[in-house]
Amino acid sequence: MSDESDLEKTEEASEKRVEKAREDGDVPRSKELGTCLLLLAAGFSFMMLGGKMGSALTQYFTSAFKFNRDTALNSNLMLTQLADHTSVALLAFVPLGAILFGVAIASPILIGGWNFNTNALIPKFDRMDPIRGVGNIISVNALVELVKAILKSLIVGTIAYFVIVSDFPAILNLSTTPLDIGMSELSKLLTHSFLMIVGGLALIAAIDVPYQLKHYSNKLKMTKEEARQESKESNGNPEVKGRIRQQQREMARRRMMSEIPKADVIITNPTHYAVAIKYAEGGNGAPRVVAKGSDVLALKIREIAKDHKIPTLESPKLARALFAHTELGDEIPEALYSAVAEILAFVYQLRHFKQQGGAYPTFPSNVPVPDALDPHLTPTNFRAAS
Repeated sequence: MSDESDLEKTEEASEKRVEKAREDGDVPRSKELGTCLLLLAAGFSFMMLGGKMGSALTQYFTSAFKFNRDTALNSNLMLTQLADHTSVALLAFVPLGAILFGVAIASPILIGGWNFNTNALIPKFDRMDPIRGVGNIISVNALVELVKAILKSLIVGTIAYFVIVSDFPAILNLSTTPLDIGMSELSKLLTHSFLMIVGGLALIAAIDVPYQLKHYSNKLKMTKEEARQESKESNGNPEVKGRIRQQQREMARRRMMSEIPKADVIITNPTHYAVAIKYAEGGNGAPRVVAKGSDVLALKIREIAKDHKIPTLESPKLARALFAHTELGDEIPEALYSAVAEILAFVYQLRHFKQQGGAYPTFPSNVPVPDALDPHLTPTNFRAAS
């Protein structure tokens, strides 16, 4: 059951999958919307420019078919006049062509956006697979396209019928109307019929756009296995990343352990925490934390310190404050300068005693640690050793 659910496309497409589809030239498109906008632009252009285009055509027909003796006897002159009249007529249609070209270029912005891609020009021979072709013919998408074609035919046919019936008397009168008036009336009739038919196609486009967006979204959906695989490719295999983090922690721990023999003193809790302090004499900085740990790691720090004869001193409050408020390599907080100074002073006195004898130094019994830095008195998030 789990395997079957993993094969179902239930996961929304990721940004990476959508971007990959766009790179391959696969974006949502509605042919009905583009066709409808183009036809609407053509209809309104005829309304605005129809008069000028009608006048140009009238001039063309009235001038191009006039012949005199010179034109009839000179074929070159006839061709020259034909070219001149034709160029004038074509120039009248340039604004219409410019408007339609602009709409055709701009219409993809409404759904899917511009996506110039040369991958669509590359021949794909898998499309010649007859089995795949049969699958496309009987697919849900093919059925939807068939329904749309039938609806378009019904709508266009119905509207055309009613338009012709209503305008039939005016169409018959065109045969007895003077040319200039007839061209104007014909332009109005064509524009009216055109816009009525396109209005019907707008209904198809209004249904097709949300369908195409939904269809595109469903097509890019992923199975749970695909989503997991993509996550691994994008973010890395969690198991591998876990092993890398573990190795990094081990390396950091080994580096920390190698710094313990260089420490001046180990301050303990006495058993739960251990913090190794190093002060570079003659330097400008404050003492630094070179190692720290809790429980088992604290025990290991104490063992290494014992092997290298590093003094281990119990100061629970100071150990807790240093463990909670420092990272490896950090200088100690300014609020703990006095407390650490007393500890280091005792350590230096202890070295002097071991080398030259004399009175045994007195261990500071109550080092000045602010209560605000003690996590037992002020709960805080401990910073564990890396």
